[in-house]
Amino acid sequence: MSKAVKDMMISGIRERLGDCRDLLVVDVSRLDAVTDNKFRLALRERGIQILQVKNTLVRKVLESTGGGSLDHCLQGPSAIVWGGEDAVALSKEIARWAKELEPLQIKGATVDGQPLNAAAVDALSKSPGRLELLGQISGLLLSPGARLSAALLGPGGKLQGQIKTLAEGDAGSETAA
Repeated sequence: MSKAVKDMMISGIRERLGDCRDLLVVDVSRLDAVTDNKFRLALRERGIQILQVKNTLVRKVLESTGGGSLDHCLQGPSAIVWGGEDAVALSKEIARWAKELEPLQIKGATVDGQPLNAAAVDALSKSPGRLELLGQISGLLLSPGARLSAALLGPGGKLQGQIKTLAEGDAGSETAA
């Protein structure tokens, strides 16, 4: 392949990746054509992109963009996967597919420039995602306010109930007299 063709391919990969810093590397070479097509279509529906690439070209793209290193997992047939909500959602989706499809193999990843092996990607897929973490944080932030309002409203509610009982008792005694 000529240098001009390689440069065009590198620029094409760079454009497709954009500013993405979370990449997974998988081996889809042992999937049959129908399964591979279903896998790719399902990923596309979730906003995840997959690209079968030549390892040396991806290395050059990552060197030029400073997007981290995938040298630890770029051996043999490789496809890079990126997209989704965040790195956790991406790893969850790929790990789910790896369990579903035996020939699909996760080789590694780079998340925010940090290299991860296949075991670390599996561990990442079991951690809470961005939306789950935001929900937990907001719950923790609201918890003291809920406790404070319960502490303030609790005695007030009791007092209101006693006053209501006394008022009803007075109204009942006036009608009886």
